Parts: sequence; C-alpha cells; structure tokens
Amino acid sequence: MLYPPTMRYRVKTSRPEGEVAIPGSKSHTIRALVCGLLAGGESAIEAPLDSADTRSCLAMVQSFGAGVREESGRWIVSGRGGRPVVPDDVVDVGNSGTSLYMGLGVAALAEGISVFTGDGQIRSRPAGPLLASLRDLGCMAESTRGNDIPPLVIRGRMKGGRTSVEAHTSQYLSSLLLAAPCADGETRIEVPLLNEAPYVAMTLSWMDRLGIEYKNDGMKRFVIPGGQSYRPFTGSIPADFSSAAFFIVAAAVTGSRITLKGLDLADTQGDRAVVDIVESMGARVERGERAITIEGGTLKGGTFDLNAIPDALPALAVAGCLARGETRLVNVPQARLKETDRIAVMRSELSKMGADIEEKPDGLVIRGGGLKGALLHGHGDHRVVMALSVAGMAAGGETTIDTAESAAVTFPAFGELMSSLGADIELLED
Repeated sequence: MLYPPTMRYRVKTSRPEGEVAIPGSKSHTIRALVCGLLAGGESAIEAPLDSADTRSCLAMVQSFGAGVREESGRWIVSGRGGRPVVPDDVVDVGNSGTSLYMGLGVAALAEGISVFTGDGQIRSRPAGPLLASLRDLGCMAESTRGNDIPPLVIRGRMKGGRTSVEAHTSQYLSSLLLAAPCADGETRIEVPLLNEAPYVAMTLSWMDRLGIEYKNDGMKRFVIPGGQSYRPFTGSIPADFSSAAFFIVAAAVTGSRITLKGLDLADTQGDRAVVDIVESMGARVERGERAITIEGGTLKGGTFDLNAIPDALPALAVAGCLARGETRLVNVPQARLKETDRIAVMRSELSKMGADIEEKPDGLVIRGGGLKGALLHGHGDHRVVMALSVAGMAAGGETTIDTAESAAVTFPAFGELMSSLGADIELLED
C-alpha cells in the first residue's frame, strides 16, 4: 500500500535483531508478468512482490491485453501468445523504469501505436539505445520531444533483423531479448557494452524455462529465431536480494544478528553478492537452506566493483561509512541513471551525517569514521530512503529522512519489518 506523499522516517540509534521474511523479487515478478503476457494460456505467479513498481507492471501488461486475476498469494495471467493488443490509452508506468523498458519491447510486438509516460523521475530516464535498436528491428520508436526520454511512442510490429545495443542499463538488452522470440523473423543482437550482467542472466533463465530458443555468444552476441511462443507456467517468486541488502547492512553496521528467510543463494539475482561483500568487510555469515544469518562485527574497508549490482550502492555506501579505513565503490557509472543520480545523492546526504565521502565519475570513495544524526532528503528514491534509514540506526542521535513514502515502490513493509526487529524507526506525516 502506498503511503501518502508527505511522509518521513524518524530513526534513532538502535540494533535490529531477530528473524525476518524477505518479500519477493521485483525483478523476477516483472519478468514473470511480461512472460505471462507473451505466453499463450494461463500462467500462475505465486508469492509475487506486491509493490508500486510491480503494480505498475501489472497495469502495463493489462493495457496490452493480458487478463490478470488476483487470488490469495498469487496472480493468474492470461496471455496473448506473443500478440499484444494496442492499449486504449497512454501507458503510465509510474516510477517503474523496469516496466518502462520491458514495456517498450512489448509495444514493439503490437500492430499499432503505443505511448508511454511516467512520473517526473521516469520522464528523465534515457532510452535512446533501446529506441535505436527497435528502429533497427522494424519499428517506429521516438520520443515526443526528440530527446530520447519519455513520453515515448512505439509503432510495431517488430520484424527482426540486426542491431547493436550499448546496454548502459541491462534493461535495454532484456527488453529486446524478451520480445525478439515473438518477432516475425530472426533477430541478431550485438552487445558492445553490458552493465549489470546478472540481470540479463535472469532474463535468459526465464526464456530457458519457458522453452525459448536462442544462441548466446558470451553475452556479446545473440541470435534469436522469430515466430516462437512462450509456454504458460506456474512458479513461485524467490525473495529479493535487493531488498535484503538493507537488512544485511543493518546487521553489519549495528553489530546485531539478523536471519533473513526465503533467500536462495543459487538464484540469478546479482545482489546476492552483497552477502559476500559484507563478509569480506568483517561481518559473520551463516548460509542455510533458504535462510542467511548476518552478524555484525568490526568492519574494514575494501574496493568493490559494483558494475553488476548498482542497486546495492546506497546500502554499501552506508557500510563504508561505518568501516575502518577506506572503502571504494567502483565501476558503477550507471548508478547515476536510476531514479536519482545515486552517486551524487548518497555523497550529499551522507556528508550531512559527517561522512568523509568523495564522489568519482563511476562511484564513491569513503573513509570510515562513523555517522551522526541529521535531517536528510530522501530525494523520492526508495533505495536512498531505505539506505539512509539504516544509516540512522548506526548513527548517534536522531535522523529524519523525508519522502519516506517512496519506499513503497519496491518494499512497502520496510519500516514495519525493521520495527518488528527492534529498530527505532517511526513513520511520521509532515
């Protein structure tokens, strides 16, 4: 459930401890919805993440003709067999960049014109490389203002062909990969640049599971035959490592012990690497079946390449502030292209808490020394708000973060679950 848009978190020094069940993966839920739309027949998505972003995707697939029936703990999707219909109205994806980019590929399969928009953050998200590839493959794909950002207009139908895409965000490539099997002819994709490779691996795992044929040459080249069909499916959504990252870091920086239930270390989610990173920094980790326990200790800095896991930058920036020595978060320039410029935003807000933190073109350099409470701006970015809330638990005094309502984009229960573990976090209305 969305909070009213005038909320803030008030956080005091505290040590959250105990067990918590992590909600489902946003990335898997959105891919499941898109695959359900493209499949024929009915697909059952069990234990989906129910959040603002996934609701945006659910509405998007419905606008392209999917039937969606909500039952207790699952969503039933009636697909279009690779032939989406043209929406009756403009498709508004809210704050969901993943729904925007995946939706552009879906629109390329519809025989007509589709228009996409979103909130203010979405209307600043670049889509140029994906639009260019869709044009290569037989579509009309334009920005209404000629600047490659939404509102965007797509006219299908995708015929196939050859294209090259620089995937500054992996979602450009994932969108093409999911749509290409349903195109009229064969698609060949060259990938001279790929960030966030684990998310493409996740997309490919869905294609494998649902009977799609393709050739993959080391994530550099793909050949996808056209005229294929996705099989309908029934499956459960695994817990979300991107959401778990905030609990992992909370345990590490407060010296507490938290067991996270539902996580599968064999899953394709890239953010599972956060477990290894905090362990290398000095936290103790116990790995079980569908459960991981993190116990904080004396943390030390290090150098961590976040190219595959840009969503982890806000949380790991907090860990760096509470570690001894220097922490370098590197090779993650695409973090500037998310809901906010997260490199600049985290430097700005953590500096208000007394952090010695330096902004680089592709990341952050942090010299640990502790944090103090402060009044902070969450910038309407769910991951920034949650990371700063964790910082408040480890800081001295009281911390207040505005735009707390944005946590509902991916993690509506964040505050409640942290509070259930004993964190001193309170949601307030301005």
